[in-house]
Amino acid sequence: MDADKVFKALADPTRRMLLDLLCERNGQTLGQLCEHLQMARQSVTQHLGLLEDANLISTVRRGREKLHFINPVPLHDVYTRWVSKFEQQHLSLLHDLKQELEGQ
Repeated sequence: MDADKVFKALADPTRRMLLDLLCERNGQTLGQLCEHLQMARQSVTQHLGLLEDANLISTVRRGREKLHFINPVPLHDVYTRWVSKFEQQHLSLLHDLKQELEGQ
């Protein structure tokens, strides 16, 4: 995983919205994704290119259509590497606080 590419891709609200749209309904075409955005197809294509470069989406050709699919693996890697370790620390602190408040 190239974490810099993933974080760069996730930094933009339009790209996050595209991921949300694919999470709601995977396998959409460019036209279907553009229906939800107020921008030119070329701009959406550029955003999709950055998401694909970060390995956050993959594409499959079906005839003349190009379907876009979310790839959750890099997101899980980010969660594992960056979020879960901080989450564990907070849960441990809450557990200790609960024990102290309950007098155990």
